[in-house]
Amino acid sequence: MYLSRSCPEPYSLVGPLVAEYGWYLLFMCVGVYLVVQHLSKRRASQGQSSSASGAVQDPNAVVRRQESLEASRRRMQEELDAKAALFRLKQQQLEEEKRRQKIEMYDSMKEGRSYRGKAKTAQNTEEASTSTTVLKPKTDKKPLRSSGFNPLSGEGGGSCAWRPGRRGPSAGGG
Repeated sequence: MYLSRSCPEPYSLVGPLVAEYGWYLLFMCVGVYLVVQHLSKRRASQGQSSSASGAVQDPNAVVRRQESLEASRRRMQEELDAKAALFRLKQQQLEEEKRRQKIEMYDSMKEGRSYRGKAKTAQNTEEASTSTTVLKPKTDKKPLRSSGFNPLSGEGGGSCAWRPGRRGPSAGGG
């Protein structure tokens, strides 16, 4: 009997241990499970990538793939070069047009004419020649104010007679 008492039963050791550290053990088991799953996925993906790179590939297929990549890159570069050439051409045309307008403005200034009106009419004629619709000038404009309106007279304001406040301290109580 003395020997059976000296060797305690396993349940008597596990019970207090689980009662004391049960939650910690549960979280530790879940963490270990997640780490093992992650490592197994990583090992499987490394095995597939090494087998794919180590596998014997057809050299002709590799050469064809590289040639097709090079051809597509060359096509894309040619398209980009063509777009850049068109853009440069448009920029040169715009600069030439601006330079021509500046020369016209300078010539009209030298002659004493109104250079702004001339440039605007030139633009309007160009716009009119490019468009097919005929634009009618607006003739039924109403004047904003009556012809006898003078803002400095103080008349005709109606209900909006604003005056600035007094200067200095307020004159309250004394």
